[in-house]
Amino acid sequence: MTTITTRTVEYPADNLTMVGHLALPAGAGRRPAVLIGPEGVGLSDVERGRAEALAELGYVALAFDLHGGCYLGDPDDMVSRCMPLLADPERLRGIGHAALDVLRAEPRADPDRTAAIGYGTGGAVALELGRDGVDLRAIGTVNALTTGRPGEAARIRCPVWAGVGSEDPIMPPAQRDAFTAEMEAAGVDWRLVVYGGALHAFHHPPVDHAVRPGVGYHSRHAQRAWHDVVALLAECLPVTE
Repeated sequence: MTTITTRTVEYPADNLTMVGHLALPAGAGRRPAVLIGPEGVGLSDVERGRAEALAELGYVALAFDLHGGCYLGDPDDMVSRCMPLLADPERLRGIGHAALDVLRAEPRADPDRTAAIGYGTGGAVALELGRDGVDLRAIGTVNALTTGRPGEAARIRCPVWAGVGSEDPIMPPAQRDAFTAEMEAAGVDWRLVVYGGALHAFHHPPVDHAVRPGVGYHSRHAQRAWHDVVALLAECLPVTE
């Protein structure tokens, strides 16, 4: 295992002080960089661990914050915060741009080689960065099949990979169809993987608080989805010395 370093970074966004988790690979040179967006509950050790796993692979990785350092374990609190966000592309973009600015300002990060991956609400942020025309090498999302304002997907300048559970009631077949129709109409290089038998947030290990109906962990598909995300990055944003 290579030696990585981590640190907490604070930055303003959405009228809050966000608290992100930055993970740096071993060495001293610049490396490709990846934003990691959390589920609607907010930044947790799950996303921090994924940032560190990407640093082990040679990426500079920033797991960004959604809620000003808060983790919203109460489902009602999470819905009250996230639904207005998901209905407002400009707020999502503002959260994404603020985190991306921090990542690209890191001396170890190559600002011209960045990607964005995200889960749930964090995935919606990644997609809105693409719809805003941000120069990204790849966008990867899990259970974040959000659609954007008409025509804006044409601004996406990179491949988009999306994963979703077949039994996800929050991202049902109609939502899948709307998302893929938007990507296809815009001429995006897109892929969708449907993981059989999986619920919403199937990638996230079990938590010790109440969750919304239709949420559940699927260990085998969680591992597969992570491998698919890593493969996307290896294809579109390879690490080179």
